[in-house]
Amino acid sequence: MSLTEEQIKAIEPIEQYFLGHAKDDAAFMRRAFFPTAHIESVRDGVFTSWPLDVYCKRFNQQPASDEATRKRTIDWIEVKGTAACAKVTLVHGSTVFTDYFVLLKTAEGWKIANKAFHGDVAAA
Repeated sequence: MSLTEEQIKAIEPIEQYFLGHAKDDAAFMRRAFFPTAHIESVRDGVFTSWPLDVYCKRFNQQPASDEATRKRTIDWIEVKGTAACAKVTLVHGSTVFTDYFVLLKTAEGWKIANKAFHGDVAAA
């Protein structure tokens, strides 16, 4: 994927997000997201919406035992002015997550405004 300079800058918070998962460290997540961000999904037919503080409580600085085999990729990113959206795929063991990010650029740079995701059990 050939990226523009602005796309590269917009990817920076996604890279922080990837590090947060890899290191199981909420500090990276706090650098990636706006403090007002929500992480949303539908699980078993139930809508969930976590504010960033609730989401960050999931991280305990104990990387997963299978971290070396996990994969995280940016599938695409689109930037228009100060707004962007991106799709990423995370393969965490037998679960494949698809994340959609809405990002915004402020004077401090790019941050993730919100995340919506879906998880599927990977095909064997």
